[in-house]
Amino acid sequence: MRPIATILHRSLLLALLLPVAALAQQQTAVPSTTPPAPLAGAETDTSPHVLEPFLATYAVYKDGKLLGEATMQLVRQKAPRWRTDLVMHGTRGLMGFVGLNAEQSSVFDDLGEVYRPITQATVNKSVFTRKQTVGIYDWNSRAANWQGDIKESRRRPVPLQDGDMTGLLINLAVIRDAAPGKTLDYRFVDDGRVRDHRYVVADERESITVAGMPYNAMKATRSKDNEDTIIWVVRNVPSPIRMLKRENGKDVYDLRLVEYKGVE
Repeated sequence: MRPIATILHRSLLLALLLPVAALAQQQTAVPSTTPPAPLAGAETDTSPHVLEPFLATYAVYKDGKLLGEATMQLVRQKAPRWRTDLVMHGTRGLMGFVGLNAEQSSVFDDLGEVYRPITQATVNKSVFTRKQTVGIYDWNSRAANWQGDIKESRRRPVPLQDGDMTGLLINLAVIRDAAPGKTLDYRFVDDGRVRDHRYVVADERESITVAGMPYNAMKATRSKDNEDTIIWVVRNVPSPIRMLKRENGKDVYDLRLVEYKGVE
C-alpha cells in the first residue's frame, strides 16, 4: 500500500498541473497569424495597471531559427486569486525531434502592488524524460517548500519575504512596473532557489515589429554573470511583446508575440 503522504502529494500535483495540460491542448487551436490589437495612447497612458485575463501566442526562436510555439495565459479566479500559465512546445529542429515541452503554472493573489504566489507547478518533458515539481508558498508560516523531481538541497523550506515572486509573476510585474529609465528590483523564489532580480529599463523606447506591426516598446534587461534576460513590454498590452534569454552570449530561447486576445 502506498503511503498516504505520497497519495496526497500526487493528488496535489495533478490538481495543479491539469490547467497547464489543458492549455497545452489548446495551443494548436489558437490563431497564429493575427497581429496584436492596435494600441491607443500606449506611451502617454499613466492610469494604474489592472490585471485583465488574456491568452497570448508566441513563436519560439533560438539563434533566429523557429523551433516551436508557446502560449501564455492569465486566468481570473475567485478574487483576489489568479492563475498564469506558460507552455512551450517544440515543433521543429532538435526541440521537435526530442518532443521537448516545458509547462509552468503559478497561482497567486493580486494584492494591488504585490503579486503573492500561492503555488507553482513546473513540468519539463521529452520523449525520453519527464520531470515535475510543485512549490507551496505558505504565508502563514512564511515558508515555501518544493516536492517532486528536485535536488535534495532544494527541498529545504525557504523563508519567505514580502514581495517574493515566481519567474512567471516577475514577468507580469515588469509589465506593471516598467517605465523608461526605471530600475526594477524583485526577489525570485522558485524551484527551491532564491535570487535577486534587477531589471533596468532603457531610457528610450525601442521600435520592435510584431507580425508586421511596429511598436514602441520598453526594453527591460537583467544581466548577471554570463546570463541575460530581456523583456520588451508595451503599455496596455497585457503580455510581454518579446522575451529573450541568453547564456554565454548564446540564445537559450527567444519568444516573440504573434497574437493576443482578452478572455474571461
